Amino acid sequence: MEVTEAIAIDHGLKKEEFSKICELLKRTPNLTELAIFSAMWNEHCSYKSSRKHLKKMHTKGKQVIQGPGENAGVVDIGDDDAIVFKIESHNHPSFIEPYQGAATGVGGIMRDVFTMGARPIANLNSIHFGSPQHKKTRNLLRGVVKGIGGYGNCIGVPTIAGQTTFDESYNGNILVNAMTLGLVNKNKIFYSKAAGLGKPVIYVGSKTGRDGIHGASMASATFDDKIEEKKPTVQVGDPFTEKLLLEACLELMADNSIIAIQDMGAAGLTSSSVEMASKGNLGIKLNLSEVPCREEKMTPYEIMLSESQERMLIILEKGKEEHAKKIFDKWNLDFAVIGKTTNSKKNRINI
Repeated sequence: MEVTEAIAIDHGLKKEEFSKICELLKRTPNLTELAIFSAMWNEHCSYKSSRKHLKKMHTKGKQVIQGPGENAGVVDIGDDDAIVFKIESHNHPSFIEPYQGAATGVGGIMRDVFTMGARPIANLNSIHFGSPQHKKTRNLLRGVVKGIGGYGNCIGVPTIAGQTTFDESYNGNILVNAMTLGLVNKNKIFYSKAAGLGKPVIYVGSKTGRDGIHGASMASATFDDKIEEKKPTVQVGDPFTEKLLLEACLELMADNSIIAIQDMGAAGLTSSSVEMASKGNLGIKLNLSEVPCREEKMTPYEIMLSESQERMLIILEKGKEEHAKKIFDKWNLDFAVIGKTTNSKKNRINI
């Protein structure tokens, strides 16, 4: 398929952004490349309209170990302990599919917390709905509350505090803000910055499916009367698998096998691989034929944009693959070497 400006616009890009992509590549992108740009340049992943406001916030202090730029924030609480925390909104997905939208919001921030090496210990939330008399409010409230509590309860992490408000200004879209706290030894924190050349890139967790494709783009879009058509872009969570992934990751973190680790959240394999490589000023070569898939004949476009839940990307020290695989096999999770780090400063995809 020849990529045109109209196709780029359908992917949520602006005309000038499509022109910039063509300028950067010195050619017209293929469909998979266009999809990757659309995922990384949408509001949900790049904060392109809000970053100037976020930069005004106070984020530094003598107890701040990690501010913005990582999977989660980290604050020193003394005695070599630190609190890891993450807050994330899942507004659009929860408005479309209340239970799964809220549940996967909680699941995503839990992964952001334990990817830093912390064990999640508490969940909180701040949720805002339209008028109690609005025809959608009752169903939205019931689904969101069940989704938030249900996911955390299955993993054994309690919801300890919350805030709920109702106002007609939220009739057209609700706000669902979830927060997770985790506890970690401040000398055993893990980061997502890739390092070293030729290091194995490891895929762990659940298999990749077609759920959640364009989820990040949907979360950046404006809603209209065709909102129901967006339901396929909402991810489906499995908290029992996440519990296994949590324990497996923390077990592997007990030694020095991991160089970098990141949750496959918004934009899935695309965002995790691009961000890890970029932070380390490196490149990554991916072999998509090695990615565990639960559906047949998935295209590179689908694999790179899938937002299937309960997945992690890890960069390991060489020689640690078998050791790591035994851990994930024990927890009945997929483990696959899908690539390696390079010095190209580019992400290359082999089909």
